[in-house]
Amino acid sequence: MKKGITSVFILRLILLTLCFSCFLFPTSAVAQPSLTPLTLERLQDRLRSPIPSEGTRILDLRRMVIDLRPENAVFRDQFYSLVQAQLQRPGLPLGLDLSYSQIEGDFVISKLGLRAPLYGNALSPIFTPAEKTQLQRDRRRLSRLSTLSQSLLLTPKESLQVPPAQISVFRGPIKLVQSRLTGFADFTNTFFLNRMEAQGIQLPAGADWSQVRFSLPVSFASGNFGREAQFRNSIFFGKAEFSQVQFRGEVNFQSSEFLTTANFNRSVFYQPANFTRVQWHGNVDFAQTRWREQTLFSKDKFNQSLFLTDATFEKAAFFREVQFNRPVNLRGASILDRADFSYSNFSKSAYLNVPGLRFDSDKAKILGDPGQIGRVLSVPTLQSNENLLRELVRNFRRLEQISDANQIDYATQVLRSRQLRQRLLGTNLNTATLIDLTNIGFRKNQATAILDRRATQLFRNPSELLSVNEVDLATYINVRDRVIAAEPLSPLLTFANRLAIAFNWLSLTLLLLLCRDGTSFWLIFGVGLVTVAYFSLLFWFLDRWRRRFPKPILPGWEEFFCVLALATLLNLGGLTAIFRTADRPWMTLSCWAIVTLPTPLFLLILLLRQGRYHSLMETSYFVEEGTLRQLRVLIGRLPIIPREQLFRDRYLPILWNSRWNWLNYFDFSFNNFLRFGFNDIRLRDEYLPGLVTAIVWYQWSLGTLYIALLLWTLSRTIPGLNLLIYFK
Repeated sequence: MKKGITSVFILRLILLTLCFSCFLFPTSAVAQPSLTPLTLERLQDRLRSPIPSEGTRILDLRRMVIDLRPENAVFRDQFYSLVQAQLQRPGLPLGLDLSYSQIEGDFVISKLGLRAPLYGNALSPIFTPAEKTQLQRDRRRLSRLSTLSQSLLLTPKESLQVPPAQISVFRGPIKLVQSRLTGFADFTNTFFLNRMEAQGIQLPAGADWSQVRFSLPVSFASGNFGREAQFRNSIFFGKAEFSQVQFRGEVNFQSSEFLTTANFNRSVFYQPANFTRVQWHGNVDFAQTRWREQTLFSKDKFNQSLFLTDATFEKAAFFREVQFNRPVNLRGASILDRADFSYSNFSKSAYLNVPGLRFDSDKAKILGDPGQIGRVLSVPTLQSNENLLRELVRNFRRLEQISDANQIDYATQVLRSRQLRQRLLGTNLNTATLIDLTNIGFRKNQATAILDRRATQLFRNPSELLSVNEVDLATYINVRDRVIAAEPLSPLLTFANRLAIAFNWLSLTLLLLLCRDGTSFWLIFGVGLVTVAYFSLLFWFLDRWRRRFPKPILPGWEEFFCVLALATLLNLGGLTAIFRTADRPWMTLSCWAIVTLPTPLFLLILLLRQGRYHSLMETSYFVEEGTLRQLRVLIGRLPIIPREQLFRDRYLPILWNSRWNWLNYFDFSFNNFLRFGFNDIRLRDEYLPGLVTAIVWYQWSLGTLYIALLLWTLSRTIPGLNLLIYFK
């Protein structure tokens, strides 16, 4: 009995000891299968019995310790020769599986592949027609890239080397999953016709993959490159997977080509990374990557979207002379040094999407071509991006790129206008009824859930709709531009608040349409030219088209064509400036028409209906000062002469019969609107219809507002004056 109790006690003690050991060493090597040293006998045995895998045969060298160090030269030479002979046999391609193995010493994979000529038409008869097609499609390109690398990209010492006349070809799949290569790995000048699997590969001494071709998708996910990783002049015909890779040495993908998707998601680059002259034909994913040293993307070509979402650039990132054909997503990215987009080319559909970009203009910089970089920066909403937009404006002002700073400021005001419009016309989630919610796109059960939610807690912003279980993402995206979340107010306060919002929105909309919020001189100048031409025609018609009966007072045909020709010329100049600088030229013209056309035309119709029966019918309404003829700036000028007889003697009626008299109407329009002209032309002060005076004063009032807007625009667009205002 005691013996049994003692045995149970000893067994429990052993179990307790094992549990304690597992607790102290949870990741001990006991949990991992042990590695078997590869001997010549074991290698020959594996060569004689390849295993079937996914429709092909695989040479199984998994979980082996393969010693290829110089001191084991005899085994190394036999390893290369025996494996190469097996891989080159005709028939069904034979793959190589080195997963979970440890290769000690340098590893040269070209010694295992089948040598194929780089030039000429001779190909080994063991290749299938499909394999020959894959080789032929890259042969000419490989030759050109090799010649280019010898002439431009290599160092003088390297340029003396003779380019290889053959490439190493692997017909079967290659697996290096979780493999560890302790020495330098040489994969150069190799064509993988089948898939390449290298997830979790460890290369502490670095590897050279230059001039490698991957015909099918390749994966280096979760790999670790201890030193340099060379992928120069490589081509990825299938998807390239580099997610969660640790690049601890220098990275070089110079002149490589990715024909489909490339994924570098969550990778870390500890040393400088060189991606210059790379051709990216598919989407490129660098989301959540971290770049701790300088990054080069110069002279790249991105045919599809580039994702740099939540990426962190601790040092300079160069995107110089890059061609972007689709959007670049920098949402949530961090720029701690500088990002240089100088001399880059953006297609019509390409832009830099930067909402949530973490960027401090006092420490970092965003560089680009003046007048271009500001136009390609895009922020979809104002909420949560106010500080970013201010930092971008400050960045370009410090770089003295005033046009780009103004473009960012204009984009900010456009977003603010949309926000005001949404607040004015949007449905308030905290006050809307069930019918209101269903009318804007919610289903009945969703609207009921919203009412229940706000009964316990009011909505603070529209994004909180996603916290309601019944509201899905598709519904939120559909209604987010039509809802707001504001505190409930009394009807009187609500009306006053909406009235203030409406005024702010209308005034801001006018500024955006007429002068791009003070950022476009040529737009406001074009609006001024069209206005001057319109009122010039109107004044000429008022003054020269008096009556037809009993004695006509009408202009001649020559004067009619001259006035029409000059007005047309001014209108063409103004419209050209508007259509070249305005984002929405037709909206700008509509806004101009609403402000300028109705009132004068209404007054003109009233004048024509009541007729003109007054003294001095055959004398012009306009008089000019006869003492001086000179270019004048008349800022404080009023449109009607004083009543003092002394002034009446100085001002004489303009001459109707003079050949160039019609120019006086344009001169008066310039004077009255821009306070600038050759002569001081005004209205006479007696026998003057009140409707004519009203039309003139209306233009004068518009001119006062226009001059203020013009001076404000000039102060924001003239570099010297702009810097004096913002950095005084």
